[in-house]
Amino acid sequence: MNDKIKEIIEEIEEMKLKLAEEIDKQESHISYEIKNGYVTFEKEVLAKQRENMKNLLSWFREVPFSHLLSAPLIYAMIIPAVLFDIILFVYQQVIFRIYKFKFIKRSNYMHFDHQYLGYLNPIEKLNCLYCSYFNGLMLYASAIAGRTELYFCPIKHAEKVISQHTYYEAFLSYGDEESYQEKLQELREKPE
Repeated sequence: MNDKIKEIIEEIEEMKLKLAEEIDKQESHISYEIKNGYVTFEKEVLAKQRENMKNLLSWFREVPFSHLLSAPLIYAMIIPAVLFDIILFVYQQVIFRIYKFKFIKRSNYMHFDHQYLGYLNPIEKLNCLYCSYFNGLMLYASAIAGRTELYFCPIKHAEKVISQHTYYEAFLSYGDEESYQEKLQELREKPE
C-alpha cells in the first residue's frame, strides 16, 4: 500500500471520528448513562418514553397479517444462528490457537441494549433482541473470517466490495504477484 493510500485511509478514520462526534452532539438531548453495561435514563425521560409505547392490543391490530404469518420463519432462523455461534466458538478456540491469532472478542459485536427503551413494547423488545443477536453474530463471523483470510489469502478482490472487514485494507492488491510473494509472510507475522 503506497503512502497516498495510507494517508487517505487515515483521513477517512479521522472523518469517522468527527462523524461520531457530530452524531453524539445531535443525540445529546437524549439523556442516558451507561453504567456497568446497563443503560439508565432519567425518570422523566423514561416516563415520557413509556407514554409513547404502543400497547400490545393496538400493536397487534396494526401489524399486517402477512407479518404475523412470516414471523415463525423469521424466528426459526434462531436455530441455525445458535448452531453457527457454537461453531464459531469452536473454530476460534481451535484454529486461532493453532495459528496464534489474537482472539476476536464476541462482546465487541453483540450489543443488547434496546430492552432499556421505555417506548418499546415486549414484542418490539423481543424483535430488537433477535435482530441485535443475529446482526451481531454476522459481524462477529465476518471478523473471524477476515482474520483467517488475512493469514491464508490476503488479496483484495478485482471488483470493489461494498462492505469490508477490518483487515481488508491491509490486503495486497489484486494481480500484484511481486508484493504477494514479498509481503505474505510479513502479513502472517504481523502482530495485531
